[in-house]
Amino acid sequence: MEKVIDLRSDTVTRPSPEMRKAMAEAEVGDDVYGEDPTVNRLQEMVAELLGKEAAIFTASGTMANETALRALTHPGDEVVVEHTSHIYNYESGGAAALSGVQLAPLQGQRGVLTAEQIKGAIRPPDHHYAPTRLVCLENTHNRGGGKIYPLGEIVRIREIADRYGLMMHLDGARLLNAVVESEIPAPDWTQFFDSVIICLSKGLGAPVGSMVAGGVDFIEEVHRYRKMFGGGWRQAGILAAAGIYALKNNIERLAEDHANARLLADGLADIPGIILSPEEVETNIVIFAIQEGYLSSRQISDRLKAGYVLINPIEPPRMRAVTHLDVSREDCLGALKVMREVMAEAKR
Repeated sequence: MEKVIDLRSDTVTRPSPEMRKAMAEAEVGDDVYGEDPTVNRLQEMVAELLGKEAAIFTASGTMANETALRALTHPGDEVVVEHTSHIYNYESGGAAALSGVQLAPLQGQRGVLTAEQIKGAIRPPDHHYAPTRLVCLENTHNRGGGKIYPLGEIVRIREIADRYGLMMHLDGARLLNAVVESEIPAPDWTQFFDSVIICLSKGLGAPVGSMVAGGVDFIEEVHRYRKMFGGGWRQAGILAAAGIYALKNNIERLAEDHANARLLADGLADIPGIILSPEEVETNIVIFAIQEGYLSSRQISDRLKAGYVLINPIEPPRMRAVTHLDVSREDCLGALKVMREVMAEAKR
């Protein structure tokens, strides 16, 4: 059977045999009682990795973000976000439904907001307005093509937040991609945020789970909301063991995904009908556009699928390819071969 080259997302990774062995052998207990030793060990590891006092294991990145928002805000508050952020676009309206907050989306450059934009969005102290409470940034930025948020800009945004009494949350689903590519340690990023999440089930290759980290009292609040949102789980050490394995074995290898993404980007940029700036590819996400006069991105995606290559169309005319541990250099070269064949027959 022909191998499928799946570039839809880094969420499609499957546990390796070694990871499955770690899961099968995990020591477990009841995590709702705080008695699962493997979960507790994972939480301690992540808190240390991110330079925070405490951390908690959640089912998904969405649950991680939404429990953090609930713990940091009050109903009626306003939260400043970038308009292509995951929190604004891909969490099913959770901020409004679960926390009763309104989001104030600002248009950044490839997902990056400036301190001046943040300052301009802060509401004046007037009862007509929802009070600005929280600023959420995303690093790396998914819709920004895996853009690494400039650390200097984060420093300036934190200065504005402190001046106006705001808190800051980092959607760091792919933060470790930024850490590996920039060679800036995780705590150097997270020190500017009151809360941070990372995902274990993307580039790190675990099958399930994300982490929220912050101060002890904050994590206690998140724990309550995790339970409220249906996220209390029992012998979760089986899943936590995969996260521990991922943290021990799969962080540094993210550099391979970045190299493969650059290979893919360079190859795509040379194919007639594809619009792409390879220099914008910083980590493991490649976003490109289909030139006018060719089939739609949806039609291109369908034809690629027939050639056993999976690449998601996003908003027309763009497509997104994501490299990960189940995609090799040879797979990327194979995907480029199929893309050339498809595009050669795709002109209207």
